[in-house]
Amino acid sequence: MARLSREDRQIALGRLQAGQSQRAIARHFHVSQSTISRLWVRFQATGSVADLPRAGRPRATTAAHDRFIRLRHLRNRFLSASSSVQALPGPHRLSDQTVRNRLHEAGLRARRPHRGAVLTRRHRQNRVQWGNQHLRWTVRNHRRHVWFSDESYFLLQRHDGRRRVYRRVNERYAPNCVDEAPVHGGGGVMVWGAINTAGRSTLVHVQGRITAQRYMEEILRPHALPLLADQDAIFQQDNARPHTARLTTQFLTDHHVQVLPWPSMSPDMNPIEHLWDELGRRVRRREEAPANHRDLLQALQEVWDTIPQQDIRHLIQSMPRRCWAVVAAQGSHTPY
Repeated sequence: MARLSREDRQIALGRLQAGQSQRAIARHFHVSQSTISRLWVRFQATGSVADLPRAGRPRATTAAHDRFIRLRHLRNRFLSASSSVQALPGPHRLSDQTVRNRLHEAGLRARRPHRGAVLTRRHRQNRVQWGNQHLRWTVRNHRRHVWFSDESYFLLQRHDGRRRVYRRVNERYAPNCVDEAPVHGGGGVMVWGAINTAGRSTLVHVQGRITAQRYMEEILRPHALPLLADQDAIFQQDNARPHTARLTTQFLTDHHVQVLPWPSMSPDMNPIEHLWDELGRRVRRREEAPANHRDLLQALQEVWDTIPQQDIRHLIQSMPRRCWAVVAAQGSHTPY
């Protein structure tokens, strides 16, 4: 059962004094109701919710140490416990685990960070401005006409550190317990696709480095223009160099293609990014893993065609929520 930190005890006490039930407070902090009950009894008897004196090893840190550790890691979330041991002022004999324990008491635990694009102040301002302009999107008057497009690169073998192996002690280097990874993931394939509430494009294989000329001749002309035949159609693309080159811009203008303005560094605003993730997961869930690039491309194309249109429609219908999220985050990273 979890143990309440000092800060959580004060919060729980305030809720008790405000008249909230012990059951609701226990459910909020994921502890038993008896824990909250004992906390209230202790406060009524002693006027404090601090730990009572107990036998055992004395606490290695003082209140000043605890505050230093907590504030240091709140100011820089990527510091290690060992660095705090070295930076702690005054004579002490603390271990790295002691620092981790104090951080746990403050509700801070080491977790895998979210990876996002580098956002400058100008990027954040443009993202907020774009989100405010599109808060009122509806399927009826806008989203159904937008084709969201993007390229994505899929590795033949993906090793992101999340895969686990069940083994016994001393089997770390056993042949059947080693996750063998080829250099650079064994290579991969790049594909282009576009989605709309009413359909999707074919999944196009992009070989080699894409340029503005190749983007125009191999993707826009044969695959994108037929999708944009409707006079109300709107084409979305990010700000990659082949997309914003003068040659590409002139081609789209000559063919009267209406392009949706898009803020830089904003993959979280594009619903097709989530579709790429789903496409990769479905390919990895297959019983037979692709053995080479041709098998990988075939698997991607087969899975792309079998993803239900309702899933794509649901992703595009999340655009208002994405706009609200980026505005609420003041242009910073969003959960999308």
